Amino acid sequence: MKILFASQAIDGHFNPMTGVAMRLKDRGHEVAWYTGPVYADRLGGMGIQHFPFRRATEHRADNLNELYPERAKLKGPRAIGFDGEKIFASNVSHFFEDIREVAQQDPFDVLVADSSMFIHRLVSHLMGTTVVNFVAIPNMESDPQVPPLFFGFRPPRNPMEKAIQGLAGLLSDKVILRPASQSYRRQHTAYGQAVPREGRLTDEPYRCSDAIIQTGPESLDFPRRRVNPKVHYVGALLPYRSAGQSVAGRGAGDGLPRNYPATLVITQGTVDNLDQDKLIVPALEAVKDMDALVIVATGGHGTEALTARFAQPNVVVRDYVDFAEVFDFTDCFITNGGFGGVQLSLSKGVPLVVSGINEGKSDVNARVEYAGVGINLRTESPKPADIAAAVGKILADPGWKSRARKMQEQFEGEDPAEVAAAVVEDAGRRTPG
Repeated sequence: MKILFASQAIDGHFNPMTGVAMRLKDRGHEVAWYTGPVYADRLGGMGIQHFPFRRATEHRADNLNELYPERAKLKGPRAIGFDGEKIFASNVSHFFEDIREVAQQDPFDVLVADSSMFIHRLVSHLMGTTVVNFVAIPNMESDPQVPPLFFGFRPPRNPMEKAIQGLAGLLSDKVILRPASQSYRRQHTAYGQAVPREGRLTDEPYRCSDAIIQTGPESLDFPRRRVNPKVHYVGALLPYRSAGQSVAGRGAGDGLPRNYPATLVITQGTVDNLDQDKLIVPALEAVKDMDALVIVATGGHGTEALTARFAQPNVVVRDYVDFAEVFDFTDCFITNGGFGGVQLSLSKGVPLVVSGINEGKSDVNARVEYAGVGINLRTESPKPADIAAAVGKILADPGWKSRARKMQEQFEGEDPAEVAAAVVEDAGRRTPG
């Protein structure tokens, strides 16, 4: 079977797909990848043919504000609406034309498409190709019991909360996502494709795909009234790493003191990590004097300055950390709420303190809070005192660790890459011809 993966040129979208791609490759399938030029070397090292963006704009975590200088000044709903239109919706037809050209050059049987590319309807309807939707973020399909996106709501507990969330849903659909939805519809109209009026833009990848790989366990999602039989929750999909491969500067035990009663890990993710005063600095101020080993992953920004500023012997600041290894002896993870990091933390039974709103993190953090596996500070810029209090609660109450470990058992039930690969193979068997 010939399988084309397609993803945004953003680590949080690309990385979770790599383990699945390599598992399919190991099972004898021919795998290629359509994504930005930034991943050319990575794919070459994996032995996967790379088709780079030609018409599409390469949106990366490190170039968004350079491409769109006005973006840095936007906050809240305006920032969400801007990203929806410029970063996601605007590229749909460019992605599609690139992929159609790839198909003419090197035909494939199945497309495994990053949900945020929104190309599923065009590829499925105009090319007649089997499409598997890959969702590297929480389940975005609308449901009467699930709160609207982008507000960080938990499921409503009473009629008042239900009414408030209903109004917020209208705001999301009619105002925040309206420019993106209009752009999406215009592009489909140009191809003679009618987009249903019911539902939301974010429903499109779910209803136009033959199968859906949903990262994370179902227990980290909100309860749903409608069950989509095409959705397969597969657990935490980790980036591919060859046997015996180590990541430079990311080891677990190399030089780290292990004589502290607790270990705390801090990160601000890979996208919104330039302004460290949002989370990393207040988190360090909160925990630097605790009797705990504090490990900070900066993502390659400001490491030397932070090391000089926080010179306490229990504080270790690095560009990158091998979370998969470090979480084996971590007691609390302090993060802004990237879905990949949250899943990895819980797959190791580590409870969290989460504090982030942008890039959909408020919805991730609401799920952490609802599941009882972490404390949600519900702000983009938490105060050190609030972080210290939350960490203190996590360390003092074994219930947090117990609930996180219970969720860990669900992550350990199956091999996520194996389950996801089987979803692709099953969908491919239904490909005509």
